Amino acid sequence: MKLPAFWNNINLAGLNPFRKEGGLVALDIGSSSVKMVEAIGEKSGYRLVNAGVLPLPPTAVQNNMIADKDVVVKTIQSLIQANGIKATRVISAVPGRAVIIKKIQLPAQGEAELEANVEFEATNVIPESLENVNLDYQVLSYTEDGSKMEVLLVAVKKEIINSYTQVIQEAGLTPAIMDVDYFAMENMYEANYEIQPDTVVGLIHIGARYTSINMLRNGVSTFTGDLQLGGEAFTESLVQGLQISYDQAESFKVTGLLEGKKGNDLETLLKPPCAALVEEISRTLSLYAGMAAEEGIHSIYLSGGSAKVPGLCPLLGEKLGVPVQLAEPFRGFSVAKNIDKSYLADSALVLAVGAGLSIRRPGDK
Repeated sequence: MKLPAFWNNINLAGLNPFRKEGGLVALDIGSSSVKMVEAIGEKSGYRLVNAGVLPLPPTAVQNNMIADKDVVVKTIQSLIQANGIKATRVISAVPGRAVIIKKIQLPAQGEAELEANVEFEATNVIPESLENVNLDYQVLSYTEDGSKMEVLLVAVKKEIINSYTQVIQEAGLTPAIMDVDYFAMENMYEANYEIQPDTVVGLIHIGARYTSINMLRNGVSTFTGDLQLGGEAFTESLVQGLQISYDQAESFKVTGLLEGKKGNDLETLLKPPCAALVEEISRTLSLYAGMAAEEGIHSIYLSGGSAKVPGLCPLLGEKLGVPVQLAEPFRGFSVAKNIDKSYLADSALVLAVGAGLSIRRPGDK
């Protein structure tokens, strides 16, 4: 399912008007790194042709906005150049925690009438002046008798979108689509897994500072949320417990390798942050269960840089009483010969949002 693309109406003034449009490349600009994924559509599905990750300093992205434009621009340029990317149009995303998402019910109506009514309805449910936000919507479903429709409203402050589009433009690229990371994860799932009817699936993406939760029923998002806890908590636990540098801790967390240390040390030190994250996830999903009148959760898929930390999957599965497994963001993609398979295996979970972005195309919903 393809959901709101905010900058169909973005002002792209200032770009080179004589530049020919190139292909599309996805850039996931996170709080600790920029992830790049390039995929092309084929008759049989999607083919991954390029992927890469470069780190960002902690000060680069703050409070859901690009704080250090120069650093982010240079990182994007380095990532594009290092991977020989020829595409010039970018698919990117704002973080879900920066987005206002509301569901409303309206009488069934045609597209022209709906577009006129959505803005009026949005004034009642969006706690921001509509002059300050980009607004989009999607019809989710109709009642059985066809008399009413459920509509998803999505709004994000223009200043947040502009902070992302500006760095893309200053890197010499053209913004084409702005998605939301929640919906990019939904697209990733749809591209790689068979959607079972009447099935509830949880997508949990563990970023550096935040963990996002997206609950899908029949492949469609029914609940989203963010936790202010992410992979940095695991890294900091290693820094304090072993008295090592942040870079050493990050490497140990990801690879399980550190001179003089064993895997048992890693799992022991990561138990407290694992337990804290599991508790927060469980609390949020209890809230979801209280709101949802549907059946229980069938399975959970984890992604993000810290999804593979020892003990997390079994601990979460035991707490929730449902199967928990690592997502496979490219299981439904064919992979070009130039892709380093070992690198992809190591980086796939970090690239999950990028995978979902890479299959977006202008005009789809």
